[in-house]
Amino acid sequence: MSSYKSIVLQSRPEADIIPNETFKTTTKSAPKDSDLKDGEVLIQSLYLSLDPAMRGWLRDARSYIPPVGINETMRGAVVGKILSSKSPKFTAGDYCTANAGWTELAIMPSKEVEKTEIPSNGKATDALGVLGLTGLTAYFGLLEIGQPKAGETVVVSGAAGATGSVVCQIAKLKGCRVVGIAGSEDKCAWLKELGCDEALSYKDAGFADKFKKATKGFIDIFFDNVGGEVLDLALSRAKTHARFVICGAISQYNAAEPKGPKNYMMIISMRIKMEGFIVFDFAEKYGAARKELAGWLAEGKIQRKETVLKGGLGAAPQGLVDLYKGINTGKLLVEVKPDDGSSKL
Repeated sequence: MSSYKSIVLQSRPEADIIPNETFKTTTKSAPKDSDLKDGEVLIQSLYLSLDPAMRGWLRDARSYIPPVGINETMRGAVVGKILSSKSPKFTAGDYCTANAGWTELAIMPSKEVEKTEIPSNGKATDALGVLGLTGLTAYFGLLEIGQPKAGETVVVSGAAGATGSVVCQIAKLKGCRVVGIAGSEDKCAWLKELGCDEALSYKDAGFADKFKKATKGFIDIFFDNVGGEVLDLALSRAKTHARFVICGAISQYNAAEPKGPKNYMMIISMRIKMEGFIVFDFAEKYGAARKELAGWLAEGKIQRKETVLKGGLGAAPQGLVDLYKGINTGKLLVEVKPDDGSSKL
């Protein structure tokens, strides 16, 4: 490869992302082995993770992480392959994960790169999904913030996404009754396959009535990935001392004027505990969490799906737009480069 492509942030969107305006593709000469410094590795990106949080990274506002700078490579995690190494931690051909960004090639310090370990019943891309930050988000959000108890009712919005689908399954493993909310009948059918007791489409004309029937005993835990009207409806069905785990608000991310909940006074009357969190808060516990998630995966207690976009890195901008339209079931990935299988997996 004599050159490689990266995608940089060209302008900050005020509302919806417009791929050719928000992002710009750049082409550079490919790095050589001699460009590596001691302790560095050269990574070939194979799969790029597309995540709802990316919209927030485009906004120049105070947050848990600095925004992506104008003309900086768009932030993102990849599963890749080591092409060259000047680090004792890696040899050429090793699979790895790294926050390399939207780029085909990247030189990175080896301390910022993690060797991909594949458990029984697993695959390399699980490092971006069920065993990556999305799976860890589900794990810590439900278990640390929600603290489920057997017999409780857990409602999950965005339930057919990468994080929500894992939340549903962990809740069932903990003996809970689970109601999953998604955006299509196909997604709801998959949620039933995963073990959800009820699976409702918010696009159904009778959704509000069906939601009330599905929560006739009221809600103990609401794991929210969506915000907006679904959050308002869940507030109206909260049990006394319910726990609301606020993970995301994908329905509001592209809004020029995001709207908060109207039913917020239910937080007072029902003494609801509503708590937001970021998965990075639990970084010191990642190892133990991954071990338990990998065990569940190996035993077949957790299932996952992936939606993989073909067409190389150039598919990422439109893919991100489509993420907010619900294109994906499970984890959304871009295949940056087909893997030839010659690496040491």
